[in-house]
Amino acid sequence: MLRITEIKLPIENAQSLTHQADEIKAALLKRLEIPESDLIHFDIFKRGVDARKSHSILYVYSLDVEVKNEAKILAKFRKDAHIKPAPDTEYKFVATADDGVLLPPPQPSPLDGEGFNVKPRPVVVGFGPAGIFAALILAQSGFKPIVLERGKAVRERTKDTWGLWRKNKLNPESNVQFGEGGAGTFSDGKLYSQIKDPKHYGRKVIQEFVKAGAPEEIIYVSHPHIGTFRLVGMVEEMRNTIIKLGGEIRFESRVEDIEIAADNNGNNQVQGVVLQTGERIATNHLVLAVGHSARDTFEMIYKRGIYVEAKPFSIGFRIEHPQSLIDRARYGKSYSEELLNKLGAADYKLVHHAKNGRSVYSFCMCPGGTVVAAASEPNRVVTNGMSQYSRNERNANAGIVVGITPEVDYPGHPLAGMELQRKLEGNAYLLGGSNYNAPGQLIGDFLANRPSTKFGEVTPSYTPGVHLTNLDTALPEFAITAIREAIPEFAKQVKGFDLADGILTGVETRTSSPIRIKRDDDTLQSINTKGLYPCGEGAGYAGGILSAGVDGIKVAEAVAQDLCAG
Repeated sequence: MLRITEIKLPIENAQSLTHQADEIKAALLKRLEIPESDLIHFDIFKRGVDARKSHSILYVYSLDVEVKNEAKILAKFRKDAHIKPAPDTEYKFVATADDGVLLPPPQPSPLDGEGFNVKPRPVVVGFGPAGIFAALILAQSGFKPIVLERGKAVRERTKDTWGLWRKNKLNPESNVQFGEGGAGTFSDGKLYSQIKDPKHYGRKVIQEFVKAGAPEEIIYVSHPHIGTFRLVGMVEEMRNTIIKLGGEIRFESRVEDIEIAADNNGNNQVQGVVLQTGERIATNHLVLAVGHSARDTFEMIYKRGIYVEAKPFSIGFRIEHPQSLIDRARYGKSYSEELLNKLGAADYKLVHHAKNGRSVYSFCMCPGGTVVAAASEPNRVVTNGMSQYSRNERNANAGIVVGITPEVDYPGHPLAGMELQRKLEGNAYLLGGSNYNAPGQLIGDFLANRPSTKFGEVTPSYTPGVHLTNLDTALPEFAITAIREAIPEFAKQVKGFDLADGILTGVETRTSSPIRIKRDDDTLQSINTKGLYPCGEGAGYAGGILSAGVDGIKVAEAVAQDLCAG
């Protein structure tokens, strides 16, 4: 198999997401300088967009190709970096229960009926992207995991989430942050990441999503997304797959405590977990994939002596513009309805290094989306962004956030960043009117440091509602100063970004976890608690759906290998 990259074709000839197969084939044959009879088969591995010349936008293809006389072609193009052997991207399990692991019955016990030792089943805490893929890989490997999710199944959870958005009623155990699918369920469903992925775990994540009902183009488009409505059905299908493979998934099962005891060598070893009901579940392999907002869990593990350290994250606002403004600014002279139908709503990625030494950047940009209420604790206001697959809502939104660090901004305690989040979210609740409305301000007023009194061209999408005010006290002074400096600079890259009637909504504080549950690089276990596997975004090892899924796979492999050891 060959991997051929940089096959470029004009976008105007494409049929929506790709060109016709015959047109791609003709370009491929020309590139390889072979007759059609020498071509056996080809697949699109990746399809990107080259928009550097706005008057001539191109689709750029990477193709996996089977040909006759492969060795001859490789020899002919040996100096061509765009014609190489295709890497093996097929996922391979590193260990399975068939390797001699003795699994207990559904109710685990130290000994089975015959009197020989049986290893308790692995337990996965949290059923967001990291927990889903940790459980899926363990189930596919034959280890029959038990999954404990504090929130509800995804459809019940969706109803509770709408309770906040439509009725100002928060359920602290079932919301945007907690429940089946994790925080990523109510998002744009972005499936791309900048993580290094030499073993192609990301490919496994994407393929499993397609099996569960995601559109097939996410396998090859360069910046795939799914959207909330499709994610709901996919999550349910993946849950059913885990159950069919012998896994057990329990909702509304919050872990209140982790039992830890010294092993024969004097090292801390996980023995089990205790639920809010008082029930104990024995395990020596505990995957902790609780997400970035499980603050009570962070407090519990800190009190238990599990090593936790503060890590950097970012704080800021959500910014909204008309999506049409972003489309015209990004597509320039090429802008047309036909182009929109092929490329979809435009996005952006911006960064500015402010004079006060702070970095301001766009985060989780949601084309044609909405700003959503993402609180998980009473009397606090948090914003996030969400899009459906169609990305056809009126506004574009993104986080405009400022990086902060424990050394400078919240020193002295591993959980200090979490407490800073709580302080900012509580203040936003008060600024918004103490009813889960969010505080907001027009961009022009924010730049001039004057309160906003009425909406203009842009209607905010956040529900329950936006209370206009002055956001000057919503964030620390250094963050306000940096964002005020950044917005006009961003307008130099995206014309109209400083639109006076654009809306800023506060606050965005859940950009990533404020802590890291530090783990050993080789075993992926906690550095001071054997059998505990910190996983995903909440543990500080991922940021987004794809990277969290990849981390879930890595941790599942580490658990499987340890179960099989000896």
